[in-house]
Amino acid sequence: MPLWRIYHPANTYSEQDRQDFAADVTELYTGFGLPAFYVVVLFEEVPRSAFYVGGRPAADTVRIVVEHLARHLDDPELRRRSTARLNAVMEPYTRDRGLHWEFHTYESPRDLWMIAGLFPPGPGTDAEKEWARTNKPAPY
Repeated sequence: MPLWRIYHPANTYSEQDRQDFAADVTELYTGFGLPAFYVVVLFEEVPRSAFYVGGRPAADTVRIVVEHLARHLDDPELRRRSTARLNAVMEPYTRDRGLHWEFHTYESPRDLWMIAGLFPPGPGTDAEKEWARTNKPAPY
């Protein structure tokens, strides 16, 4: 279950920008077989007077925290490629708009999360594929 927290100065993104950004993030993960409902994107608007980097106001900076729960990457090369792919999803909403962006990714153990009171099925299992097909959790 990826969770993206996008911290940005006030008025950086319109409602359409947010919808498009969230759709692009979701498309990335569903392309790897994850159910769409696993993907959560939170836009955290920060007042311009409260966004500082290096002790200075940062009216052009976006900070993104990505949490991965459903999949983990142990191979360094896969991690590098994954990080580059995440960056590519961000660029139209950051670099291409003249914004400075920074991000990092956390990986949380699978046994420390639930959806609707259910432990999710294992990666790539028939039960997870069923969750992805129906786009909702169901007892398995």
